Amino acid sequence: MKKFRGNPWAVLLVVSLGFLMTLLDLTIVNVAIPNLITKLHASLDDVLWVINAYALVLAVLVITAGRLGDLIGPRTMFMGGVAVFTAASAACGLAPSPGWLIGFRAVQGLGAAMLMPQTLTIITMVFPPERRGAAFGVWGAVAGVATILGPTLGGLLVTAFDWRWSFFVNLPIGLCALLITPLIIPDVRPGRRHRIDIPGVLLASAALLAICYGLVEGQKYDWGTITGFVSIPLVLGLGVVLLLAFLLVQRLTQDKEPLVPFALFRDRNYSVVNWVSGVLAIGMMGIFLPLTIYLQSVLGFSALKAGLTMAPASVVSMFVAPVTGRMTDKIGGKFILMSGLILFGAGMGWIALIAHPGSSWPVFMAPLIVAGLGMGCIFAPMVTTAMRNVQPRLAGAASGVLNTVRQVSMVIGTAAVGALLQNRLVSAMADQASARSAALPPQVRSRFTAGISNSAKSGIQVGAGQSGGSTHLGPGLPAQVAAEITRIGHDVFTFGYVTAMRQTMLLPIILLGVGALSCLMIKQRKRAPEPAEAEAAKTETATPA
Repeated sequence: MKKFRGNPWAVLLVVSLGFLMTLLDLTIVNVAIPNLITKLHASLDDVLWVINAYALVLAVLVITAGRLGDLIGPRTMFMGGVAVFTAASAACGLAPSPGWLIGFRAVQGLGAAMLMPQTLTIITMVFPPERRGAAFGVWGAVAGVATILGPTLGGLLVTAFDWRWSFFVNLPIGLCALLITPLIIPDVRPGRRHRIDIPGVLLASAALLAICYGLVEGQKYDWGTITGFVSIPLVLGLGVVLLLAFLLVQRLTQDKEPLVPFALFRDRNYSVVNWVSGVLAIGMMGIFLPLTIYLQSVLGFSALKAGLTMAPASVVSMFVAPVTGRMTDKIGGKFILMSGLILFGAGMGWIALIAHPGSSWPVFMAPLIVAGLGMGCIFAPMVTTAMRNVQPRLAGAASGVLNTVRQVSMVIGTAAVGALLQNRLVSAMADQASARSAALPPQVRSRFTAGISNSAKSGIQVGAGQSGGSTHLGPGLPAQVAAEITRIGHDVFTFGYVTAMRQTMLLPIILLGVGALSCLMIKQRKRAPEPAEAEAAKTETATPA
C-alpha cells in the first residue's frame, strides 16, 4: 500500500467509496418502504421520518462539518464520518422498532455530514488545479451512478432478503474505506491553525433545522397549526429570522474567521455555481420523485424493474462524466455545464411527453440516454468551476457551503414538488372521475366521484401503494357493476396521475432551463494554468500535519 499513499487517483477512489455510501442512502431506503411497513409494523408518519431524519440532519450539519475539517484535518473528519455512518447503518439494520430506526437514521445523517464535505476538500488538496476537472469527473460519475443505483440495488436486496439489507449493504463499503483511508490518504492540512465559529455554528444549525423541518412537515400539517400556537409558518419564519441573524453575525466577524467566509462569494464562478447547484437539486428531485411513483404505481413495475428501467441514464453518465471532466480541464466548464442542464431537461421532458398508463420500458430508453448524457456533463464541470479558484485554506468552508446548498435545495424540491403533485393529482382525478363516471349507473355516479375525490385527497402513497382502483361504494352492488367501478377507478388514477405528473414535471424542467441560462454568467477560463502557476498552487495546497 505504501506506493499508493498520496497517489491522487488512489485517494480519489477512497473518498468516492465514502461519498457513494452517503448518496446511496438518500434513495436506497425508498424502495424498501412497503416491506419495512409490513415487517416493522410502522405507520406512514414513521416511514416519512425514516426518510427525513437522515436528510434533515445531513442538511443542517454539513456546513459545520466542512469547517471542522479545516480545524482538525479533512482525513480525520472523513474517517470519523465513515465510522459513524457504518456503525449507524448496522444499528439501523438491527433496529427493533420504528422509533429506534428513526434515531439511528439521524445518526447516519451525522456521519454523512461529517464525511461528505471532506471529499471535495481532499480532492482539492491532492489534485493540482489543472487536473481537478478529471478528478471531479470521476466524483461526478459516482454522484450520477448513485442516483439510479440506489433504487436498483435497494429493489434487488429487498426482493432477495428484506428491508434490513438496504442498511447492511453499507457495512462492507464502510469497513473497506475505514481500513484503507489511513494507508492511502495523507494527513494534509492547510498551513495555518483554525478556530471554530461557535455562534455561527449554533445560529446556522438552528436556522437550517427550522427551515428544513417546516418544509418537510408542511404538507403533513396542511401548512397550518402543529400544536397550540406553534404552526408551520411560525417555524419557517423563525428559521428565516435565525438565518438573517446568522448572516449578520458572519458579516460582523469576517476579520476573525467566520463559519462562512464571504470572500468565497467574491469569486463570481463560485457564487453562480452555488445558485445552479441549488436549482439542479430542486430540478432533479422534482423529476425523479413523480417519475419513480409513475413507474411503480401506474405501470406496476417492481422496485427492481423500476430501477433497471432508469439504469441507462446512470450507465451513460458513468462513462461520460470522466470525459467531460478532462474536457473541463482543457476548455473550461461553462458550456459543458450549460449543455448538460439542457440535455438532462430535454431527456426528462421527452419522458413526460411520451409517458402513458400503458407504456412499456423500452420506450424510455432513448430519452434516458439523452438525460444520461446531460447528467454526465453536469457534475464534473459544476464542481470544478466552483472549486477551481478556492484557496486551500478555505476548501472546507467552500465544500460545506456547496453541499449545504444542494441538501437544503433537495429538501425544498421534495416538499414543493410533493405538494404540487398532490394538488395536481386531486384536480386530475376529479376531472377523470367526472368524465368516466358516465359509464356507470346514475344511482352510483355521485358516490363514485365523491369516493375518488376523497381517495386523492388522502395523499400519495410511497412506492407502489396507491392504485386508485379501490373505491368502495358499499355492499349490495351487482358483481358486474362492482367490477366496472374497480376498472374505471383504476383508469381514473392512472390517467389522472400521468396528467398530474406532466404538469408537475414542467416546473423542474423550467428551473433547469433557468440554471442553463445562469451559466452565461460564468467566467470562461481561456487557458490552462502555466507550469509555474501549477507548481505554486501545489506548494500552497497543503503541508503535512
